[in-house]
Amino acid sequence: MNRIIPLFLPLLLLLAQSAHARLEIEITGGEEGALPIAVVPFAYEGAGAPPQDLAAIIAADLKRSGRFAPRAAESLPERPREGREVNFPAWRNAGIDNVVVGRIQQQAGRYLVQFQLLDTLRGTQQAGYSIPAGSGQLRSVAHQISDIIYERLTGERGAFNTHVAYVMTDQLADGKRQYRLAIADADGYNEQIILTSGQPLMSPAWSPDGSRLAYVSFEEGRSAVYVQQVRSGQREKVASFEGINSAPAWSPDGQKLALTLSRDGNPEIYILSVDDRRLTQVTRHYAIDTEPAWAPDGRSLVFTSDRGGRPQIYRVEIGSTGTIGRPQRITFEGTYNARAAFSADGKYLAMVHGSGGAFRIGLLELASGNLRVLTDTRLDESPSFAPNGSMIIYATEVGGRGVLQVVSVNGGARQRLGLVRGDVREPSWSPFILE
Repeated sequence: MNRIIPLFLPLLLLLAQSAHARLEIEITGGEEGALPIAVVPFAYEGAGAPPQDLAAIIAADLKRSGRFAPRAAESLPERPREGREVNFPAWRNAGIDNVVVGRIQQQAGRYLVQFQLLDTLRGTQQAGYSIPAGSGQLRSVAHQISDIIYERLTGERGAFNTHVAYVMTDQLADGKRQYRLAIADADGYNEQIILTSGQPLMSPAWSPDGSRLAYVSFEEGRSAVYVQQVRSGQREKVASFEGINSAPAWSPDGQKLALTLSRDGNPEIYILSVDDRRLTQVTRHYAIDTEPAWAPDGRSLVFTSDRGGRPQIYRVEIGSTGTIGRPQRITFEGTYNARAAFSADGKYLAMVHGSGGAFRIGLLELASGNLRVLTDTRLDESPSFAPNGSMIIYATEVGGRGVLQVVSVNGGARQRLGLVRGDVREPSWSPFILE
């Protein structure tokens, strides 16, 4: 087997405050033609019970993607611990194309996780790794394994070992509201609180390297934009002008933030240099311009504007010397298009698409101008792509409560993430963990 050393970014372990709540995942739709796969319960070589059920975590990851149909553990024809024990004809007869086997070895307070991905049709190994880990890292190891399996079988990078930031709101006993900015693993586990406030928190945005979050806080009675180090919790206020300070969006190089400011009276798009606080005004129009998002190449921004009478998406070129182009409208279907987000390859925009009184998540292919509606809920907002572009997380309302939902870019796979109590809003999917 190949040996890999896990390159963990200990985001969650270094945060001081841990939450007791967890986002509960409910799979609400799957894709036709999902690939049958079996994840055999991992053998455990150690004292007591294993700290985590890695096979269950991996199977859940693969199922959530919509691309795989893991078989229930109780229906497996056998339970091998390693590849040489696999009876390939038995798995073929069971209609299972790929099998994952593995074991966890306890080693002086640490663990060595070994796994193999096997092709039952060819009788060959497609991947095999040994991964050392501490006890607090086993869930992350399971997500790493899911990423490896996903990439080997689909040709696309997996995004299971990533995180999601979001805002939770609770009604307190005294009638006041409490707002919490949190991050969690992409499957809702390991939730950690970044900030708690009695005033609204909005618009969390990950820096491209995943080390910082920009967000809007009203803790001083009016809006201000903060940048916070995720590992240390250290933060600084970067925009607190008169009027509106909102909708921060990181440039691809992590050196600038696009913002909405009304410092001169009207909401306009600006670019703020994070290091020296230098401001560049991007739009100049009597309409409301807001919700900027950078193209992955850093050469343009999209934003929402009602300069045509109703909210639509516009694009403006940003020159390498700081020159600003003329905004061009790029959405024409429907009466409302807002809150756009780019896919990592720059080919698609996810947005809130309004038509017929419903607000749903739409996917715009930029080259063709074709727009597809992906969701069937009616009050959707805040779309954010997974870093591999395969899924979109967004906020919506179900049963009078704010929940997060995830939909695949072809609209087939769907899942819901909600709290037992309270609302959850404003999701932002992290970039890949940097190596």
